[in-house]
This record gives sequence, C-alpha cells and structure tokens, in this order.
Amino acid sequence: MAATPDPAPGEGPVRPVSVSLHEGTIAALKARTGKRGMSAYVEALIQRQLERDRVRELIEDAETEHGPVDQAAVEAKRAVLRGDTAGSADAA
Repeated sequence: MAATPDPAPGEGPVRPVSVSLHEGTIAALKARTGKRGMSAYVEALIQRQLERDRVRELIEDAETEHGPVDQAAVEAKRAVLRGDTAGSADAA
C-alpha cells in the first residue's frame, strides 16, 4: 500500500491549534476580522509567509549556483515594467 503524501498548505482537514499572541495583536485581529474570521485570516497569513519563505529559498539556491543578482539589471527590468522610457533599451 502506497503512503499518502502530506497535504500541502491550505489542504487537508482543519484542526484546532493553540498559539500565543500579544493582547494588542488579538484586539487588532478581532477588529479587522470579527471573532469568526480570525482563523481564515491567520491561515491566509501563514500560507503567504510560507510562499515567501519558499521564494527566498529559491533565490538563495539560484544565487549559490549562479552568483548574486546584478542590481543594475534588476533596476533596468523594473524600469521596463514601470514603463520608464528613460531606461536603456538594451537593459531589457
């Protein structure tokens, strides 16, 4: 019998967990979400942070393999995305 893979973030059954938060954080969270929306809000925040962590790991792996990113090239690409016509055409 094949092993069942672990569920990905956002998948699988929902289970209650206990976390400790500062009272001010809880109050701000309740004000933003209402008492019934807290779990969904926290779930979305955690999923987004996990995605950011994975992107950071991919960047670190790429930099290990190919060297650090050329910041001038990044700025040139940003200028193209912003529609900055003052950017160099060969920088794209």
